[in-house]
Amino acid sequence: MQTIGLIGGMSWESSALYYEALNRGVEQRLGGFRSAKTAMTSVDFAEVTALQEAEDWDGVAAILSDAAVSVERAGADFLMLCTTTFHRVAEQVQDAVGIPLLHLGDVVAEACKAEGVETVALLGTQFAMSRTFFTDRIASHGLGVLVPDEARHDELNRIIYDELVHGKVLDDSRRAVVGMISELWDAGAGGVILGCSELELLVRQADSEIPVFPCTSLHVATALDRALA
Repeated sequence: MQTIGLIGGMSWESSALYYEALNRGVEQRLGGFRSAKTAMTSVDFAEVTALQEAEDWDGVAAILSDAAVSVERAGADFLMLCTTTFHRVAEQVQDAVGIPLLHLGDVVAEACKAEGVETVALLGTQFAMSRTFFTDRIASHGLGVLVPDEARHDELNRIIYDELVHGKVLDDSRRAVVGMISELWDAGAGGVILGCSELELLVRQADSEIPVFPCTSLHVATALDRALA
């Protein structure tokens, strides 16, 4: 089994999802007392968020690159960023280490293509939806990518940062997000990417009439395929 390197803390709720899913996945695949071999470092979410808001991406890249180096030194065979938004500096993080980075955008794009989806919608933080670093990565695989109307961005951002990051899962917010999915379906999306780990706490496939692609679950499944190959 390879050792999976994790950079977490963005948010810690997201990191907890990754850690639990990786270990449950190994247990399900191998049985017995088997668990995932991991090396994780967790950054201060407040610190990197402040740098993000100040558009200091060199500062973010420096913190996450240092984290990546520490995970590599701890014996990781490959690396995962437990976040969507901070994939903004994925290339800089990859350049800092000698082990491969399992890029979330590539993982999700391949999952969409496997389901025959040609145009997919992205739900995530306001930053991820309003910038192109993540949608461009998905589009590079030959997919069309939609995002919610800009008027919806503040609402979704509030749900993520004021509720889900703190473990609050509210029915009213679920209905609001499902409404956004319906709007995107009407706009031509054949599936929807839950492009923020915390959104998987709120929305399930049973809530949507179109295919839902949960980033964390797909990221974890691909990591397990790699670690157990």
